[in-house]
Amino acid sequence: MRILILNYEFPPVGGGGGRAAEDICRALARRGHEIRVQTSHVKGLPKFEERDGYRIYRSFSFRRRADMCSVWEMAAYLVTNLVPALRQAVIWRPDLIHAHFAVPTGVLAWAVHFFTGTPYVLTVQLGDVPGALPEQTDHLFRVVKPFTLPIWRRAAAVVAVSRHIRDIALNSYSVPIDIIPNAVDLRQWSPGPVTLSRPKRLVFAGRFNPQKNLFFLINVLTRIVDLDWHLDMLGDGVLMDSLRREIKERGLQGRITLHGWVEPDSVERIMGRSDILVLPSISEGLPLVGTMALGLGLAIIGSRVGGITDIVEDGGNGYLFAVNDLDAFERALRVLLESDDLLKTMKEMSRKMAGDFDLENVATRYEEIYERVKHSQNM
Repeated sequence: MRILILNYEFPPVGGGGGRAAEDICRALARRGHEIRVQTSHVKGLPKFEERDGYRIYRSFSFRRRADMCSVWEMAAYLVTNLVPALRQAVIWRPDLIHAHFAVPTGVLAWAVHFFTGTPYVLTVQLGDVPGALPEQTDHLFRVVKPFTLPIWRRAAAVVAVSRHIRDIALNSYSVPIDIIPNAVDLRQWSPGPVTLSRPKRLVFAGRFNPQKNLFFLINVLTRIVDLDWHLDMLGDGVLMDSLRREIKERGLQGRITLHGWVEPDSVERIMGRSDILVLPSISEGLPLVGTMALGLGLAIIGSRVGGITDIVEDGGNGYLFAVNDLDAFERALRVLLESDDLLKTMKEMSRKMAGDFDLENVATRYEEIYERVKHSQNM
């Protein structure tokens, strides 16, 4: 099957949503599908690339940074990638389009469908849904929501990456929505016996924005300076400078390493030597870093919100706590940092849970949707 993947960000550009798309491309190419990706170009990257059996086409988009994209840069992606995407649809003639993110990529998929009739599948993340991230996106959806309705309604299939996203999406869009989680490619890793680092290593990976609740995390860590731990923070964003100042003021410079934005291979390497993933977020869809933590065998401590509850069995492979509950987060960290046996048990449980998110199973579920879409077009 010929599948055109549309995404406004694709590794090494972007965050978890881009990485999830990359995983799907790799799995589908292994199964013999012809895959082409149309995405944004960022300085330093080739305009065309072949990777893992599929092709990547990058078109000029005004995007300046790999780690973040403004609303205007998203709009520019739509303008500069419309003709290249139409060219792919008209000349290459894919069986379908798979668009990752309803905003902005879904607009491009809808436009190509409008002009060519090519059906599209839409995979949505948390930021695609009105009300999911009120402080970040409500002002935007007040303007654009009426224009997003046809994007969802004209899609041949809509996929949400977690139950939480599907449930809140149904409040705004009355369309059938499948659930397929972000995947972890278990074939990439061959972890040995569960071990613990000395000192025990905590890790956070993601964009440094208010949603991730990072100042709360620093507050918690200030309360456990009597224990032996080190935190690796992977990512960048608008809060980087103020977070660096906060860490210095709290006297935690020697306990926390700010790595900045790092390549996916470095994320896996650093997480692979870690013990506990911390997810103090105010809201989440299904964090790809969480499914990676399962595959790499990390215990997880996170807020009881959104898709985090899909990857943490409270008391099994980690702990869940109410958003901003300092005492609960501190207790959970103290328990795991002080008990080697419990931490090892939870790390082993994460590895067992990873099978539910295995990339091969996720790819099979997408193939089933593709076949359903293709069959409906031939009726």
